Amino acid sequence: MFPKGGMGGMVKQAQQMKKKINQVQDELEKLDIEGQSGGGMVKITVNGKKDVKSVRIDQNVLNEEVDMVEDLILAAINKAMDNADEISKDKMASLTGGLNIPDLF
Repeated sequence: MFPKGGMGGMVKQAQQMKKKINQVQDELEKLDIEGQSGGGMVKITVNGKKDVKSVRIDQNVLNEEVDMVEDLILAAINKAMDNADEISKDKMASLTGGLNIPDLF
C-alpha cells in the first residue's frame, strides 16, 4: 500500500520536495526577467515571482499620446509576466517530472 519506507518514507520525501521547491522559489525571486514593447522603447523587468523591479521608457515615447504610451507599458508588462511564467514552469517541471501540480508555488 505504501512505498518502500512506509508512511515515514513518504513524509521524508514530501519534506525533501518542499525543500527543493523553496530553493527554486528563492532562485526565481533573484531572477531579472524582461518584457519589452515598441521595439524596445518600453522595458519592464520582473523577478520570477512576478514582482515588477524596474520600468524603463525611452524619452521619445513620452512625446506620443497617452493612450499609446499606456498600451506600450501594458504590452511590456504582459510580456514580462509571460516570460516569468515560462521560466517558473520550466524550473518547477524539473522538480515534478513535468507533472502540472496546481498551486505548487
